[in-house]
Amino acid sequence: VPQVEESGGGLVQSGGSLTLSCRVTGLPIGDYTVGWWRQAPGKEREGLLCISGSGDRTFVRSSVRGRFTMERHNNNNTAYLHMNNLKPEESALYYCSATINYCSDAWRLGDPIYHYWGRGTQVTVSS
Repeated sequence: VPQVEESGGGLVQSGGSLTLSCRVTGLPIGDYTVGWWRQAPGKEREGLLCISGSGDRTFVRSSVRGRFTMERHNNNNTAYLHMNNLKPEESALYYCSATINYCSDAWRLGDPIYHYWGRGTQVTVSS
C-alpha cells in the first residue's frame, strides 16, 4: 500500500529555517510528481511547490519563491522542502502529496489531481 509520510516540523523563530522531509513508499517514486502544501486554521489548503519525477522541473508559489526550495532523492524515496526566512503567518500544517501526473498539470489543476497524501507535519513560526 502506498504511503506518504512527512517529518521535520517544529517550532522556529521568525526569520528562521526548517527542512521538511517527505518519504514515499510503495510507489515507483521516480515516476511520480511530489508536491508540498500547507493549511493554516480557518484557511484553504494552498500549494507551495511541486517537483517532477526526475527532479528537473519545479513549480513554486510566488509568495515563497526565493525562500522555499525543493529537492528529491529518488534513491531513498524522499523529497525535501527547504524553508528559509519563515514568517509567523506561515504557521500551518504542511502536507506532502504524490501524483502520477506531470508537475505542470498538477500545478495547474491543484490538489484534486494528487492521489496520495500524508497526514501533515506542524510548523509553528514564533514572532
